[in-house]
Amino acid sequence: MLPPARKSKMRVSVILAAACAVLSACADKPPLHAENGQQLAVTVDTELPPPAATDMVRINEPYLISPLDKITVSVFGASDLGGELVVDANGQFSMPLVGIVDAAGKTPGELTQVISDRLARYIREPQVAVNVREAIGSTFTVDGQVAKPGVYAASGNMSLIRAIATAQGTTESAQTRYVVIFRTVNGRSMAALYDLSAIRHGLYADPKVYSNDVIVVDDSKSSRLFKQILQLSPAIVTPLVLLLQ
Repeated sequence: MLPPARKSKMRVSVILAAACAVLSACADKPPLHAENGQQLAVTVDTELPPPAATDMVRINEPYLISPLDKITVSVFGASDLGGELVVDANGQFSMPLVGIVDAAGKTPGELTQVISDRLARYIREPQVAVNVREAIGSTFTVDGQVAKPGVYAASGNMSLIRAIATAQGTTESAQTRYVVIFRTVNGRSMAALYDLSAIRHGLYADPKVYSNDVIVVDDSKSSRLFKQILQLSPAIVTPLVLLLQ
C-alpha cells in the first residue's frame, strides 16, 4: 500500500493530466488513464459539491484517532501513568515517561504500540491498552508544501484558507496557485484545483472544507504539470472541478 503522501501526489498528477485534457478540448482523443491503468471519466464544473452525510463516515475501515477525541490509556501495574486523556487540536497528548505523542491519524492499536515502545525504556514488557472513550471523528488532512502536514479537526466553519493556516501556512517553495481538494461526494471521487491568490484577492469564494477532505499543496517537482495548464489557459479565474470514476 502506498503511503498517504505518495498517494496524494499520484492523485494530483492524475487530476492535472485530466485538467490539461479538458482545457485543451481533447474530448475526441483517447480516454485518460491513471497510473494503474484505470480509465478516468472527467466532468468539469466550477463548484465542488458538499459531501453527503455518508461520505463523511469511514465505513469498513479501522477508526483513526482524531484531534479532540477522548481516550483512555491503561498501563498494567502502573495506574498512575494512564487515565483519561484528551487529544489536543494539534492531534497530540502528553503522559508521564512517554512525553508528547502524535496521536491523530493512528489507530488505537498503533498508538498502543507507540506508548509501549517508549515505556519499554523504563518498564519491562509494559502492557498497554488504548481505548477511544469519545470519538469526535471529524477531521481533514493537509499534505504537500505546508509547514506542518497532518490530520486536523474539522470544527466550526472551516474553509480552505483557514485549513492551510491551521497547518501553519505554506512553505516558501509552495505553488500556491495550485491547491487541490480531494473529496468523496455521493460515493464518487472528486477533486478541485484552487488558486489561493485568487481567493485572497476576492476573485472567487473561499471554499468550505468538510470532514474527510484531503487538501494538497503541490511542490515544485510537479510544477511542469501546472505549467501545462497555464500554457493552455493562462487566465483561470474559477475553480476547476473534476470527477474521477
